[in-house]
Parts: sequence; C-alpha cells; structure tokens
Amino acid sequence: MSSKRSTAWFAAFIAAAVAVVTVALPVIAHENNATSAVKSRAISDPSIARGKVPTHHASKPATNHPSSKGTAGGQPSSKKPVPSKAPTKPTVPVPSVTAPTVPVVDQGSAGPALAGPCRGVSIDPGDDAAKVVSAAAAGTTFCFAAGVHRISSTIRPKANQVLASADRAVLTGSVPLTGWTADGDRWVVRGVLPTAYGKSGQCEDNKANICHLREQVFVDGAHLTRVASLASVAPGTFYADYAADAVYIGSNPAGHAVEMSKTATAIESGATGVVVRGLTIEHFASAPQAGALVSGPSWKVTANDVRWNHAVGVMLVKANNTKVDRNLIHHNGQLGLGQYSSAAAAVTRNVISENNTDGFWVADWESGGIKSTRSSGTVSGNVIKANRGVGMWADVADDGRVISGNKITGNAADGIRYEISRNGVIENNTITGNGFGTGRGSGTSLWDGGGINVNTSTGVKIRGNSVSGNVNGITIQSRTRGLGPWGAYVLRDIEVTGNTVTMTGGTAATGMVQNTASPVPAGEVTFTGNKYVLDALGAKRFAKFGTKLTADGWQDAGLDTISTFLAN
Repeated sequence: MSSKRSTAWFAAFIAAAVAVVTVALPVIAHENNATSAVKSRAISDPSIARGKVPTHHASKPATNHPSSKGTAGGQPSSKKPVPSKAPTKPTVPVPSVTAPTVPVVDQGSAGPALAGPCRGVSIDPGDDAAKVVSAAAAGTTFCFAAGVHRISSTIRPKANQVLASADRAVLTGSVPLTGWTADGDRWVVRGVLPTAYGKSGQCEDNKANICHLREQVFVDGAHLTRVASLASVAPGTFYADYAADAVYIGSNPAGHAVEMSKTATAIESGATGVVVRGLTIEHFASAPQAGALVSGPSWKVTANDVRWNHAVGVMLVKANNTKVDRNLIHHNGQLGLGQYSSAAAAVTRNVISENNTDGFWVADWESGGIKSTRSSGTVSGNVIKANRGVGMWADVADDGRVISGNKITGNAADGIRYEISRNGVIENNTITGNGFGTGRGSGTSLWDGGGINVNTSTGVKIRGNSVSGNVNGITIQSRTRGLGPWGAYVLRDIEVTGNTVTMTGGTAATGMVQNTASPVPAGEVTFTGNKYVLDALGAKRFAKFGTKLTADGWQDAGLDTISTFLAN
C-alpha cells in the first residue's frame, strides 16, 4: 500500500467496498444551429496545432494523440482500497446534498391515464377543432371526445383556454392513403405529397441527407423507415418522390390502414395560461426544430402522450413559467422536448424516451431527449431513457438551469450535457449507460463526453449524482467557443462534489480536457468529497489536460484530495 495513504482507514473502506452497489436531446426554434459552428479543440501538442483544427461535433480529434483520448484501464493493482491522502492545505467541508424533491416517475405514473375528468364544450372527432376553439371566448374549457380527431389546421387557443380529454382522445396530423397500385414488387400512390422543400438540420447519414423530410408513413400504426431511393424500397420502408408526387411502400397495403403525416403542428399559441391535458398527439409533420405541441407562457401541459411526430414532440417558445408535467413523450423523429427563450419553466415527472426515430445526427445536433437554449428553470424527477442523442442538453446561454432527481439511462450520447451556459446545478441524478452511440462523430475520449459533460460553461455545481457504467464518468471540457450574451464563453467556477462515480469497464474516465487557446486557470475546477468505484486502484481512469492518471496521480495533481477510491 502506498505510504501516502493512512492505514487506519483500511478496514472501514473494505467494508464500504463490499456495500457498494452499482446503479444499473437545441439550438431550437430560430437558433441557426450555433452548436454546429466550428469549435476549435486543438490540444497542447505541436503535432495537433500544426494540423487541421478539429471542430466540436463530439467526434474524435483529427489527430490520434494521447491528450485527446479517454484513459484506458490499467492492470489490476495490488493496492488495497484506502481513503485519500491527507490534504496539504485546509479543506472546505463537503456540502450536504438534499434528496430530490420530485420523485422519478415510471411509465405507469404519466400520460393520459392521469388526466382526470373534463367538463366543458365537447369536441367530437368529426368537428373542425381549430374552428371550434377559435370561435370561443378566452377561458373556455374544451373536452375532446374519445376517438381519432384529424387535425387539418393548427389549433390556436386563446388565453386560459383548456384543451383536455378524459377519454384518451387522439389528435392526429395524418391523412389516410388510399388508391394504391402495384409497381413491380412495390406499391405506389400518387398525388399526396407537398411541393418539395429545402433542407434543414443535420442527419446521422449526411450523404443521403433525408432526415429533414417531414412526412412519415404508418401501416396499421407502425412507423415505416424512409429510404433515399426507389431502388431501396423494401418491406418496412417507404420512399417519397416529390418530382413525381408519388409515395412507394414495400409491402402490400391491401387490408391495412396506411396513413401519412401531413399537418405540421397540432397546437400552437402565444396566449398565456393555456392548459393541455389528457391528449394523445401524434403523426404531425413538423419541420426540424419545430414542435407538434408549441407552448406559450404560463401553460400547463400535463398527462399527455406525445409520440411519433417528425421533429420535436413538445416545444416551449418564449414560454416563461410553463409547466410540463407527467407526460409520455416518446418516439418523436428528432427530439422529445425543446425549450427556447423560456425562463423559469418546469419540466417534471415526465417519461421522455426513444426519441430521434428519423435519423438526425446522434452525436451533436439537437437529437435525443431534451434540449434547452437561452432558457432557465428546472428539469426534475423525469425518466429520460433510450434516446438516440443527448439525454438532457442545456446549450447556448442557458442561465440558472437546475437538473435534479432524474433517472437518465441508455441515451446514445451524453447523459447530461451543459454547454456554453452558466449557473447550473446538476444534482441527485442517477445517470447510467449513456454515451455508447457508435455513429458519425461518436467516440470514447473525454472530448466525446460521458455521463455528465460540462463544456465551456461557468458557475456549474455537480453534486450528489450517481454516475455509473457510462462511456466516461464526469467530463469537463474547455473549448474555444466565441462570444455569448455575457462575453466570451469560458470554463470557470466548476465544482464537483459528493458524487459516486463508477468506472470499471472499457476506457471510461473522469477528468478535464482543454484547447490550447482556452487554458483553464488553476483552481477554477474543483473535485472534492466524491467516491469512485474502479476496477483497480492502479487503473488510469483519470485524466488532466492530456495526462492519464491513476487515483494517486489524480490526487497528486490536486484533485479529489479528500475523496474516496475503492476497488470493485
């Protein structure tokens, strides 16, 4: 055992090791893809500085240099689990962390089953809902009857109106497709497509570049995969030929209900105090970065099921003080929930899962669970799982964002990404199994992110989280990111305290990386009072600005000097 460590604690930490249990998606709406601008990350190495300056798309650096790779696990060490060495300078006590105030939900405690009764003006499936709502006074309550309501034009509620259903009404933006004819081993219907429109957004497949195309096709409710050419049509897929105004599918539609999304948006208004409750909102052909449900200020969006829309499921735009609570938000084409220029919004107790079904870029373009821009508020008590992108992403001038008490698991990119923003609190979250996407720009280095990724932000507190089994643990990145509303974006005042971080497989690491042009002054990033569970104490699962380190080396570098390191 290292002479640096006190043997008096040995027995206590062996017991602690036995007790350890591993806990098994913008620059949205009107923001012109700021996250895809060049974000230099040249490392402090002449060979990289001389080469092409890499861009930040969560991808691997342009040059294969150790300073930009995740730390690899070392061979098992003979060191026994012991407490950290005594600090050489006075230390600040680890701050206490309160338990989450909002319980994490499961799928049975969100969605239309919780909507409750509705008393008001009835809207039946055959009614023109947009016209009925428009004709009524502010403050009117509308009760959507059971059944499928085909929404051909956007519903625009007035102040304090309530759009609700006690009967699981379905609002759909799709139209039936009939009149199919055989075309070889395919089937075709003509005269149903809009005029071709321009490209927007970034796709995982940046050669075919078809994720921006808005129509989706469903057979008996099953989502078909869009393909880029007529020759690629096969069972389970469809192709839209805009020049010929024709839609092709690969299976015989006889005896099946075939529908295509057409209307862009179900509900949108800038009026205040609107309530949307108990509705299923599906099959809307929203443009990239746009929502099927677009909230204004002080709305209450509760107990809805928002699914299978092309772009964003629920979108908050200038929606100060809006509450989004106990919704199921899943299988949307780009992103589950977006927040733009909305202060003090509360996103609580939702299940946000399996979004980005239509192939938007997984690693770094507004795909996945939640993305927030130029906003503030809380994201608490949610389940954010299995999204093909970032789980929870605060990006571009978020200020005062609190991310607490969520279960964030199995997302293809970072579990939480806090990027070019400030004054964030990330606390009491359970973050597992994130960051293992293998598509364009995905990777395993600290530049690629991990369970929690703080990128060029200021005043961020990361405390009380359980972070386990992610591609990396906690990643702190300093990049060259230009100017924002408060001046230059820089990495400053980051505190990492009281977390439990488990890193026992792959190249998982915790640490810091920096650009040559964006060095971090000493003392601006502090790690203290954390607990680390490692495969071996000799494993190099830490890194500071390009140097891979063991637990001893990490402490010698001035990090986690009063923290605990245990061998699994």
